[in-house]
Amino acid sequence: MTMGLFGTDGVRGRANEGNMTAEMALRLGAAAGRFFRRERGGVAHRVVIGKDTRQSGYMLENALTAGLTSTGMNVLLLGPVPTPAVGLLARSMRADLGVMISASHNPADDNGIKFFGPDGFKLSDEAEAEIERLVEEGVRLAEAPHIGRAMRIDSGLGRYVEYAKTTIPTGMALEGLRVVIDCAHGAAYRAAPDLLSELGATVIPIGVAPNGRNINDRCGSTHTAAAAEAVVAHGADVGIALDGDADRVMILDAAGRVADGDQLMALFAVRWAAEDRLRGPALVATVMSNLGLERYLAGKGIALHRTRVGDRYVVEEMRRGGFNLGGEQSGHIVMTDHATTGDGLIAGLQFLAEMVRTGRPAAELMQSFEPVPQRLENVRFGAGATPLEAEAVRAAIAGAEAALAGRGRLLIRKSGTEPLIRVMAECEDPDLLQRVVDEVAGAVRHVA
Repeated sequence: MTMGLFGTDGVRGRANEGNMTAEMALRLGAAAGRFFRRERGGVAHRVVIGKDTRQSGYMLENALTAGLTSTGMNVLLLGPVPTPAVGLLARSMRADLGVMISASHNPADDNGIKFFGPDGFKLSDEAEAEIERLVEEGVRLAEAPHIGRAMRIDSGLGRYVEYAKTTIPTGMALEGLRVVIDCAHGAAYRAAPDLLSELGATVIPIGVAPNGRNINDRCGSTHTAAAAEAVVAHGADVGIALDGDADRVMILDAAGRVADGDQLMALFAVRWAAEDRLRGPALVATVMSNLGLERYLAGKGIALHRTRVGDRYVVEEMRRGGFNLGGEQSGHIVMTDHATTGDGLIAGLQFLAEMVRTGRPAAELMQSFEPVPQRLENVRFGAGATPLEAEAVRAAIAGAEAALAGRGRLLIRKSGTEPLIRVMAECEDPDLLQRVVDEVAGAVRHVA
């Protein structure tokens, strides 16, 4: 791939700049339409498109629709829906392709385009490479009589909500639970409160007034202070904080303390293993997951398989190995028995179901293991910079690895969705942990 369109989660960038323009969205739509068209025995070719609540979503939605219809695809516009709903509906509606317009947890000025195949799963690197080749090469357009149509459908969100209800035991209700749900002014602002209310919970919704500019703004899974404040103020039993496209989740207890994805995966893995429904028995997580999780699972006879960062790589390993539970520390929880990608709302629902089943408070359920002290620092770099190639940075990394040898681990990586170098270390010596992260991050910052 010479254009470098695709990162770890589709195409992403600042709206109206670089690869995130209406022109590029039109070309991407045409290329994806050509790639996914196939003979269907007289059934029209179709694609479902969802989006989050960013203002730029209107622009990109229209451009993608133009590109897709130009190749003969019929487009069904879902409006604002969670990312996992697109995976679900692509499969259940027998679409050739699903598209989600979202930059997930990123600020409002960013946006992105994620593609799902007809099986509801995100595309492989090979499929993305072929779409990129078609973008560069140009595609053959449909003849005039075969140009596609576009229409909005209102049933998609309801289908997703009704499906999500089926993921907890039949007849289980959430009566008696007071739940704060923070929707980050994003894609789940209607689905999440409706779902929890219909299951009987007393719902305190926040982050449910999107205006196109406030998505993820001091709210949601990456800014949990708002949810914590609401939990305490309303005397709630639990808080659920989603990100802008609702594929991530963080859980908060009654005191506002936060559990990340590692703790949720630990809870679910041990529970599923006890019920003999954890395949493997193993959990798939990324290199970012805490060493404490790995040790805890080993003590329960559960293997941990690590992948590169990105929920699509977690899912690829799950499918390759036949595993059914995986995710990321950041809050992507993937349960392939229920969904084809990370689903923050369904994961939150599983946590509530465990509270009901056990009668235990959130504070007890969300602390399965003691994490090894971990520190992560993100260093932003300028356009065209390659800080990881600088000699000073390489020397700092080598020094940190030597200092941590036998005592911890160091992970340095370039973000696949933002211009950031992520510096992460784990070590049970907090002074050493701080020193090595500061030294490496400082070296990166100096050349960035």
